[in-house]
Amino acid sequence: MENKKNLRKNDLLLLLIVVVVAAAICALRLWLGDKHPGYVTVRIDGEVVASYDLSENQEVELNGGTNTMRIEDGTVKMIQADCPDKLCMKQKAISKNRENIICLPNNIVLQIANQDESELDAVTN
Repeated sequence: MENKKNLRKNDLLLLLIVVVVAAAICALRLWLGDKHPGYVTVRIDGEVVASYDLSENQEVELNGGTNTMRIEDGTVKMIQADCPDKLCMKQKAISKNRENIICLPNNIVLQIANQDESELDAVTN
C-alpha cells in the first residue's frame, strides 16, 4: 500500500515538472518571437512568382486578378477570390512563420517566411 502512494506522488511530481517545463518553453517562444515581420511568398501552380515584405501595407492582385491579398500590419489576408467556395477568403489572416493561405481552384499558395531564412529554404520548405 505504501508503495502505491509513493508511486502516485512520484507520478504527480513528474507530471508537474513536465507541465512547468512545457509552459516555460511556450512562454519563451512567445516572448522571444520574431522581431521582423518577414515576408510572404506567392506560389502559383507550384512556382514562386513573388515575395512581398510584411512591413509594407498594400493590396496585390494575383494570378491576373483572380485573387487579391492584403498585407496590413504584418499580416496577410486573401480579400477577394473568384473561386466558387471562397474558402481562402474565410481563412484567418496569417503572420507566423510557415502559415499558409491556399486557394485550390486558382492554385495559389501564400506562405509566411522569416526574414532570416534564405530564398532557397522558403522555396524548398
